Parts: sequence; structure tokens; C-alpha cells
Amino acid sequence: MRIGIVNDLALAQAVLRRVVESVPGYSVAWSALDGAEAIRKAAADRPDAILMDLIMPGVDGVEATRQIMAKSPCPILIVTASVGANFGKVYEALGAGGLDAVKTPTFGPDGQMRGHQPLLDRLAKLGRQKQPSPPGAAFSSSAASGPDVGRLPELLVIGASTGGPDAVSRVLQTLAPAPKLAVAVVQHIGPDFAGGFVTWLARRTGLTTQAAVAGEAPMAGQVVVAVSDNHLVLRPDRRWEYSVEPAEYPYRPSVDVLFGSVAAHWPRPGVAVLLTGMGSDGARGLLNLRQRGWHTIAQNEATSVVYGMPKAAAELGAAVQVLPLDEIGPAIRTRVAGR
Repeated sequence: MRIGIVNDLALAQAVLRRVVESVPGYSVAWSALDGAEAIRKAAADRPDAILMDLIMPGVDGVEATRQIMAKSPCPILIVTASVGANFGKVYEALGAGGLDAVKTPTFGPDGQMRGHQPLLDRLAKLGRQKQPSPPGAAFSSSAASGPDVGRLPELLVIGASTGGPDAVSRVLQTLAPAPKLAVAVVQHIGPDFAGGFVTWLARRTGLTTQAAVAGEAPMAGQVVVAVSDNHLVLRPDRRWEYSVEPAEYPYRPSVDVLFGSVAAHWPRPGVAVLLTGMGSDGARGLLNLRQRGWHTIAQNEATSVVYGMPKAAAELGAAVQVLPLDEIGPAIRTRVAGR
């Protein structure tokens, strides 16, 4: 894997280079001292991944990520010294197309690397995502009609990856001040940043937003977000759970796994949305839901930061509608109002 390093601090560049070169098969493609230089180098030599600093003079990591994803798209990991101090910018960068975020490793007093394992884990995960994906989890269906089905809230499920934070927030903003349905969101993001994503999403949308909690049931007016490296699934008793299986699936948490469990266990057809992202996670799950009577929507190419997941869904015929981002929220409202 060839990796670009973008950081204005020589010490940070040195530790990142050592982290990369500590893994057989990884190499540094190039390094850049600011966002403008990174944009030029990515255009001339697109690497397999970029480690992007957030705070830099001139063109910062947010703008550099946005421009690279528009002109020379490739996986970008946001690497920042302080997540807390840069809380808002981290999620801006993820919304601009950053794939994930991690704290910058350091050198200890003994000259050894410190805090580098999370970065290595992210890079290994990225490598697995480049491999062919195994089929999504299979769930035996327990969805059935019954006297309680009419009392269940309508369910909206949303899946997103690269560029997803901004896209998810813009869809949910249209449901304010309170959605008339229960909402579940899977965004590809590391578990150590997922809690912050929940807080950021609540601030951006004004909706009641919380981490999905195992054992709780979907509730109308509430948005829940997957916050584990395990998969968020709906159990046969229609309550949330986190599942290790399928363990070999490279996308964690997986949109396909969530959609598959909902198709199997939620008896009332609702609305499912697949937003911007690399790869194909969610496409087969969206098709499964469409085949069970759900109203399925995929984001269109023109408004996607990366037209991967929604493109795969469109090619499968999984989407009832393929829409620009700003039309997805109104389409959800129209669908719910028409019930």
C-alpha cells in the first residue's frame, strides 16, 4: 500500500513515516507540508491512501480533503493531534470525504512510537476493504403481520460512508423538529469517534439523537447511531443488538448487515436510504428491503462525494428512487405523509 503523508510538522511527518514503514508492503508515496502541496501531489501521483493533518497554514485538511476527493479521489484518513480541540473540523473533514479519523502517533522519551496501533488498525481495515466483499449476513425472516404491527413506528434506516457525516446531517435536518418515524444510522467510522459523531449530529440537526443501545427498541422521534466496530442489527424481538458476525466482513459496522436484519425482522415496510461512500456496502441490503416492499432511495452521482455504494445499489436495481442529496429528505417526508 502506497501512502501519502500530509503534515506541516517535521516531527509528526517523521513518526508517521516510521509507522507506515513498520509494516511490510507499506511505503510512503510522497509527503507534503500543507494542503495545497497535497492537492498537487495527489493529482500527479494518486496513492492508495493519504494521512491528512487537520490544522495547517494556508489550505487546511478540510479543504484539501474536499479538493482531493473532487479531483483525485482516494481514501483519506484524518490524522490530528487533538480531537477534542478540533471537534467540529474533524466532522467537517469526514463530511468532505475523509474516510475515518485517528489521533496522531508520537515518539516517547525512549524514541519508541506511542499511540500508533489505532492508525495501523485503520490502515489494515482499509486494506481489507479493497478485497472482494463476502455476502452480507443471512437472517431468517421473522417479520410477520399481527395485531401489534399497526402500533409499530415507521422505520427509516440510513447507511453512509465517505462523505457521509454531512450527507446524513442534511437528510435528517429536513425531518426537524421531530421525525414521525424511528431512525437508525450506520456511518462507517471508527468506534472511538462514533460517540462524537452522535453529539455532532444532534447539534447539526436538532433531533433527539443517541447511540444505539443493545436491548432498546426503535422509537418514533428518535435517531439512533451505530457506535461499535461490531454490526448494529435488529433482533427477532425487534430490539437493537451489536453482533460480531459476520466477523470476516470488511465494513464495520456494515450497512448490509443492518439492512438485512431489518428486512428479516421489521414487519412494517419503511424507508431505506443509501448515501455517498466507497465500495458497495449496503447495495444488496437495499435490494433486499425493496423486494420486501420498502421505499428505497440512493443518492445520485452528481451530489455524492464518492459514487460507490449508491452506484452499486442503482446498478442492482435496488433503489426505487435515485435522487440528489437535497431531494432525499423531502422525498422521505412525502412518503411518510402519504401513509
